Formats: sequence, C-alpha cells, structure tokens
Amino acid sequence: MTYATVMVSLALDQPNEARLQVAGDLAERFEAAIVGVAAAQFAPPLYFTDGTEAQALIDEGEASVKRRLADLEAQFRAATKNRGGHVEWRSAMDFPTRFVLAQARCADIVVSGGQSPAFSDAFSLASPKDLVLQAGRPLLVVPDRVNWLDLRNVLVAWKDTPEARRAVTDALPMLRKATDITIVEIPEQGNDRSAVMAGVIDVAAWLGRYGVTATARVSEAARDESPAAHLEKVAGDVGAGLIVAGAYGHSRFRELILGGVSQYLVTQTARSVLLSH
Repeated sequence: MTYATVMVSLALDQPNEARLQVAGDLAERFEAAIVGVAAAQFAPPLYFTDGTEAQALIDEGEASVKRRLADLEAQFRAATKNRGGHVEWRSAMDFPTRFVLAQARCADIVVSGGQSPAFSDAFSLASPKDLVLQAGRPLLVVPDRVNWLDLRNVLVAWKDTPEARRAVTDALPMLRKATDITIVEIPEQGNDRSAVMAGVIDVAAWLGRYGVTATARVSEAARDESPAAHLEKVAGDVGAGLIVAGAYGHSRFRELILGGVSQYLVTQTARSVLLSH
C-alpha cells in the first residue's frame, strides 16, 4: 500500500504554509500526485438591502471571493513547483466542506489544517471535524506551527475499535518510513490490564508482519486526569511528531460531533495527527 494521490485542503483567511509543506513532503516521499482544493461562498452581511444595491453587494462579494481563491491557487502552485510529479488545482464558489468532500474521491489521503475550538466558518473553511467523519479517506491534520512531516517518532493511540483499526491500516505507508513507533492504549477504568496489553501486542505483531517494528505499551491515566491530557503526556514522553488514531463521532441534532480525545487531536497545536473514521 502507498499514497498515489495526496490532496491538500486550503482555507481563506487562514495560514496554509504548514499544510502545504507537509503535503509536499508527503507527495515527495511517496512519489505521489498532489491536488490542491479550496472553495468559499460569499457570506451576505447580517444587515442587507434589496434591488440594485443588493445585487451590487453580491457581485462585489463574489468577485472578492474569486480573487482570494486565485491567490490561494498562486500560493499552492508556488509551494509545489519544485516538488515534481503531477500537480493539480481544483476550486469553486461553493461551501468548502461540501466541495472538499466531493473532491476527496480522487485522493488516498487528505491534508488539512487544525481548528481552534471557537472557530467555525462554513462559508470559508472546510472543517477538519467534518472532513474526518465524512470523507471516507484518512485525514492528516497539520497544526500551523508544524513545518515538516516528522516521522522520527510516531505514536499510535490504540483503542480496539473499527476506527482505530482503519487508522493503523491507513497509516501503514507512513509507519513503514517511521524510525520509532509506540502503540499505546489508555485503558478505561475497570478494564483488565492484561487483556488490554494482549490487544496492543497483537497490533504490534500485525505491523511486524509488514516489516514495521513497534513497541507495545499500556499507560493508565490518573483518576483526575482526562484521557486526552494523558495522551498528550505520553506523546510528549516519546517525542511524537505524528499521532495515529481513530476518530470517534456521533450525530447530535443532525450535526457531527467529535468525542473528547478526537476533539483534542483536531485542535492541539504541537504535532500532526492522522485520523480515520
């Protein structure tokens, strides 16, 4: 398994340098095509008018969005001009999440920026929270402070669920290129530690059959410590440049909501995260 096509989702009015750098690194490492995508819609102001003034306002707003999309294309092409391989740009006047989800059919992996818990703009941002739960492709979330694809130390945040199993499979090309890999499970209260350890060892053995060496580990959080906080501690201990994890979500009031650890992984700012749902 490899990555033949890497897609990078760019956003208006957001820093895109980090995700472009990591997407380019990924494309080079796997000699993959790279596809840049972006979309936005003009958001009318809360106060509005009608008639000729309204149309003029809409025309001006849409022209501004088109100019900014053109600027994103120029930034994408400048960042990928020396990467080699097939380079392609796709953009539209559309809601970003809807557009990126449709384009993801042509990619093996989608690269996106992270997102602060407070920020959400459906007119200009394809939210990583929505992408990971709906794209049907692994999502590599790249915080703004990350400037390269660091595979020296990779942490697999294991939980015996279909999402985690998919994440490890989706990450296999990167795991084959990693230097040190730690598989860790944080057991829930009351879990049999020996049974949990047996499961983590199974995952390490499965990777071993693909020529990937990994260390199995069970790490228990303190009673007053959240799983997300403990995972951050473990990631710091092993010096993880990448975390691999399943993304867990559920439907609430017809909106897709991420669980606590998945929410943390999308919004943390220290390291890249590969998520699969």
